[in-house]
Amino acid sequence: MLVRAWVFMGVFMGVFAGLAMAGPVLADPAPLTVTLADPAWTGDKIPEGQQCRKFGGKSPMTPALKVEGLPAGTVEVLVEFNDEDYYDLSFGGGHGIIGFAAGPGTAVLPAVPGETWEMPPGVRIADENRATGSYATPGYLPPCSGGNDHRYFAVVKAIDGNEEVLAEGQVTIGRF
Repeated sequence: MLVRAWVFMGVFMGVFAGLAMAGPVLADPAPLTVTLADPAWTGDKIPEGQQCRKFGGKSPMTPALKVEGLPAGTVEVLVEFNDEDYYDLSFGGGHGIIGFAAGPGTAVLPAVPGETWEMPPGVRIADENRATGSYATPGYLPPCSGGNDHRYFAVVKAIDGNEEVLAEGQVTIGRF
């Protein structure tokens, strides 16, 4: 019986020590409230001209977004643009990831141009889109399904100075 107690105690201490060395368990990121800040973007249909140039877009831009609930420590907001109906571009910023300098509280993220590397001050292309072939363009790829009623959305993340996700939200952009 004494041997079993020592074995149990050894296993318990080993597990406890392993957890202590692994560091704290991080909670899920806090939720953000994200809304479309331009009345032309309703979350239903992509506004005329805001699709990619391949399908008739005229100077396509991202939608302006209002992000509320940015926690203390926020230094940047990353926006990952995705096409829910095309698997290769449906996650992790398939249509590109744009970073906006921001602090805690509320931020209105301006509309920025698509299909280019050039961004206004305080905005950067954090990762270009993953489109290939004739769809490949620099930076953010605007909705580009050719009018096949694909659903577009953005995942918005508050990032701290260590590039850790502090809070996260999502917004529906619309269909094209």
